[in-house]
Amino acid sequence: MLRPVLGCCELCKRMNLLKHVRKLLRPSERWIQPHSSRYSYCSVSSSHAVSNEHRKTGGSGFSSKLAAGPSFRDFVKNVAAGEKGAPDLQEEVEETHPYLPEDSQIGTGRKVYFETYGCQMNVNDTEIAWSILQKKGYLRTSDLAQADVILLVTCSVREKAEQTIWNRLQQLTALKRRRPRSQTPLKIGILGCMAERLKKQLLEREKLVDVLAGPDAYRDLPRLLSVSESGQQAINVLLSLEETYADVMPVQLHPQGRAAFVSIMRGCDNMCSYCIVPFTRGRERSRPLASILQEVRMLSDQGVKEVTLLGQNVNSYRDTSEVQFCSSEPTHMSRGFSSLYKDRKGGLRFSELLERVSRIDPDMRVRFTSPHPKDFPDEVLQLIQERHNICKQIHLPAQSGSTRILQAMRRGYTREAYLELVDHIRSVIPEVSLSSDFIAGFCGETEEDHLQTVSLLREVRYNVGFLFAYSMRKKTHVYHRLQDDVPGEVKQRRLEELIRVFREEAASLNLGLVGSTQLVLVEGVSKRSAAELSGRNDGNVKVIFPNLEDPTDCASGGTAGIKPGDYVQVKVTSASSQSLRGVPLCLSTLKAGSGCTLQGSGDTG
Repeated sequence: MLRPVLGCCELCKRMNLLKHVRKLLRPSERWIQPHSSRYSYCSVSSSHAVSNEHRKTGGSGFSSKLAAGPSFRDFVKNVAAGEKGAPDLQEEVEETHPYLPEDSQIGTGRKVYFETYGCQMNVNDTEIAWSILQKKGYLRTSDLAQADVILLVTCSVREKAEQTIWNRLQQLTALKRRRPRSQTPLKIGILGCMAERLKKQLLEREKLVDVLAGPDAYRDLPRLLSVSESGQQAINVLLSLEETYADVMPVQLHPQGRAAFVSIMRGCDNMCSYCIVPFTRGRERSRPLASILQEVRMLSDQGVKEVTLLGQNVNSYRDTSEVQFCSSEPTHMSRGFSSLYKDRKGGLRFSELLERVSRIDPDMRVRFTSPHPKDFPDEVLQLIQERHNICKQIHLPAQSGSTRILQAMRRGYTREAYLELVDHIRSVIPEVSLSSDFIAGFCGETEEDHLQTVSLLREVRYNVGFLFAYSMRKKTHVYHRLQDDVPGEVKQRRLEELIRVFREEAASLNLGLVGSTQLVLVEGVSKRSAAELSGRNDGNVKVIFPNLEDPTDCASGGTAGIKPGDYVQVKVTSASSQSLRGVPLCLSTLKAGSGCTLQGSGDTG
């Protein structure tokens, strides 16, 4: 449920229901109104003002004011159908903030500096926040020293991620104190998951920030920044049941990039026992199909060659925004998998969305992350196999190889069901590349549980892995029910063993690609050498190769320089657990096959 922000007393919470309650209060008791009627909250300072007033009068004076004021009917639009003077149902009522000057939310050239931490969703959130601020006249800078506003887009999944932000805030606060008085005061804001989870510590205890905006409050950023100009701390961390930013077109932070993220849904309903995401990003809601397709078409027109569809549980996408999508068709789960929530019926499903996105541009790769293993019905797997531009790469988070630990994690499957799904995926998509997530040292994990995870790594053999030691998060089911009883040094030892085994298997898989030709989407110059380029193959493995100026163009037979966004056929000559190395054979397209050779290259090994 939506709830008021930090500091509101019970009386304040009730008064939030009244849109024009400011008329009942003295001018000093200013309420911060929300962007839309579904948000209701007050500023930290105003909540104290109301609380003090209530204590002084014992509530009687306030009650008399309330009795003399407008009734509930005065705040309800279209109370009765056909009522005289009732506004039209389609009439748009513009939300205003009478306590702010008309031009106070305009950026007027103020420079914003973004720092993004965590997952791909945070990258996309940064692009959404920047789109909103750009329309209000803010400018973006990549130079911290030039910034008037510093916004950190944060992650709360693990303790280490949060500690990184705390350390960074100390550095930025020192920068803020050193700012010359002749300049506009520097404002520091925390956006995303950490803003929602640690609002008390950030605002009251540490007092390190001026603005806090949760994942569903980015539309409110211009107003929050305006309020902060008066010296107040401004906060909106309300979670929404509806917000998908469907009408906000993200602005890429790197316009020349050839890969982009497209958010298709927000929140998560899985309620895994260890996970903070449902508490920081709220319930699942899917973005309407039409707005997703519009964004993908726009990216295609801009020359983007790869889109990744994003969501906390991306393959549970279910668009119910249009009548024609409604039906009694139940959700189809992977065999042997279950969920904590009731089966959902109707809506346009992920397989249909994926099919429509893949048709927009045949020369654009399509990926998606992060899925849950329970949501891989056959129609999704068959579509991946059939479409040449849907990458044959699937992220399949296991988290543990022990059925006992999986049950404690509330993952909804056993080790056996997971392995059966892996076998089924490989039977439908023989050339599939798999990646996964693993947690070392979860509550109650024994050495036998750990060894079962090790054996799962060896049995499945993943191309890419994301492995972490368990970090307990407040609010989660585990925090209230289990003990974080695995010592830190044991967690670290187990994590190192998992990483070692993963790398051994990944290196073996990659060595099997030596001598093959891989179609690589060029991302840019290699980080280690300006004489080399890097990109990724269909399986999302990094491929590094020399930057030859005149490779053959497979389509025309002529030559052309390689640049970011090109597809290049690369013959693999060596491999490690993390990457492949090779020589470029020719420029290509997503549909074109291999077989050409580099002019004048001689033996390619």
